[in-house]
Amino acid sequence: MAIKAVQSVFRKGLFSDKVAVVTGGATGIGRAVTQELLYLGCNVVIASRKEEQLKQAATELKAEIEETLPPRIMHVPCNVRQEHQVTHLFEETLKQYGKLDYLVNNGGGQFVCQAADISKKGWDAVIETNLTGTFLMCQEAHKQWMGEHGGVIVNMLMDMDRGVPMMAHSGAARAGVENLTKSLAIEWAHHGIRVNAVAPVSAAICFLLSPAASYITGETVHVDGGGRLYSPLFWTVPDHKMLRPFHSNEDVEDATKPKSKL
Repeated sequence: MAIKAVQSVFRKGLFSDKVAVVTGGATGIGRAVTQELLYLGCNVVIASRKEEQLKQAATELKAEIEETLPPRIMHVPCNVRQEHQVTHLFEETLKQYGKLDYLVNNGGGQFVCQAADISKKGWDAVIETNLTGTFLMCQEAHKQWMGEHGGVIVNMLMDMDRGVPMMAHSGAARAGVENLTKSLAIEWAHHGIRVNAVAPVSAAICFLLSPAASYITGETVHVDGGGRLYSPLFWTVPDHKMLRPFHSNEDVEDATKPKSKL
């Protein structure tokens, strides 16, 4: 049976026989990305540090799709801060599926704290997870497959254009990821690798992975309803329902209604 309550503006089968690795793919935005990719026919490897969480998510997602051999979804525990675990993740992916088309670097972590009170240990943990971890994932994907065969990488950011008070560590790390995205997009262009970033919604990620974005690389797509463009001190947008994010509650409630497709 088809995945319940999952929607996509893209046609089913768009990613048939493709293979994606999604870090943080068991929860939140990562899970939404995984669901949509599965709905569109992709094989997905989800990864994070929490193995039980991965197992549960994989089991639930398997129950929602038509399972095939090899399995359409598999999970591999991985701490993106540990090089040997990152290496193992891609080795297992290639062992199972024989290729790698997409990498979605969604995994990350942070905590709320004033900059004056962040310990070096806390700072290092966030930088290593969000920035170094993203770099290690990109580098290993390039090394094990994409350097010779091409591919698409999407890195997850946050709304940080006006700074991120109370999360300076994460804002600094994500800003580094945005610059890394631009650098890799140029260095790896001749390998047929596109590298972009999203700040963040699953439908935008699927667009960047798709052939429709075949000439887009080094870009950051902001999915924030224009929020970064104004300050609430000088301008207020009234509450309204005319513009809403895809996969909002209203969309889920209307999941049975016909949807336009690209």
